[in-house]
Amino acid sequence: MGYIHSLETFGTVDGPGVRFVVFFEGCPMRCQYCHNPDTWHMQDGTKMQADEIIEKMERNRSYYATGGITATGGEPMMQLDFLLELFTKAKEKGIPTCLDTSGIMFPGTQENVLCQEKIPGMEDSLCPEKLSGKEDSLCPEKLADKEDSLCQEKIPGMEDSLCPGEKQKKDRLEKIACLMEVTDLVMLDIKHIDDTEHRKLTGQSNQNILSFAKYLDSIGKPVWIRHVVVPGITLEEHELKELGRFLSTLSNVEKLEVLPYHSLGKVKYDNLGIEYPLKDTPQTTKEQAAWAREQICSTWKREKTGEN
Repeated sequence: MGYIHSLETFGTVDGPGVRFVVFFEGCPMRCQYCHNPDTWHMQDGTKMQADEIIEKMERNRSYYATGGITATGGEPMMQLDFLLELFTKAKEKGIPTCLDTSGIMFPGTQENVLCQEKIPGMEDSLCPEKLSGKEDSLCPEKLADKEDSLCQEKIPGMEDSLCPGEKQKKDRLEKIACLMEVTDLVMLDIKHIDDTEHRKLTGQSNQNILSFAKYLDSIGKPVWIRHVVVPGITLEEHELKELGRFLSTLSNVEKLEVLPYHSLGKVKYDNLGIEYPLKDTPQTTKEQAAWAREQICSTWKREKTGEN
């Protein structure tokens, strides 16, 4: 059982060809330009079975002859077990699969960000900062007589992502390896290449994300990189060139999508009664986006080939 925000039956910007797009509910990041704030809280989603989703897609299977199914969100990897089940069933039906993710849920070398940096809107149930004066006892692997009291309100699919010890981390990596076996393409959103600026932009570190990119490269998984350029934030020459340098270290990137920032999601913030963080930020023009792409690609090529 998964928590789903919505289904789109004719997606054309969510991977190759025409896609059946599954919007997962729940996301640990709070990107300032997020255009789907209504996907932040998992409990707001509709419970659906994997077979139910596949059946809905199968009704119009001929539409997706050039495409397949895409999991997006929200952050699909927050519901790892359900995502794995969905993609496994899709592959059994011969349906191509695409994962649109930030990579934030990859358990890299960084200590688990979800226990150290609270998920906005979930402060009272997950990894609380304060439990009866136990400010220093966040999500410990061992805490006498407290194992069942910390982080005990688990959301299905996230059991291994919250407060993990080494065993849980190993189990999650094994599940991700299984997921990659039934994933044809990963669309990886790199929000900001600088860790400090990434924290300002999203509320989370980018270390797990970059670790996930390197992991995908190590297993040869085809990747499309997505990067939103925002004036005053990511539309900066040094940031773009640094991203190009990072991409030059990868050998599995098939495509780069440089996306201009827009404020079309502002109406959702208004409807939810949330202040829009970038209300004074101008939208990115096509010319600016083209310039940004050139900065990334020229640096990428130069670093890859050694040309000046």
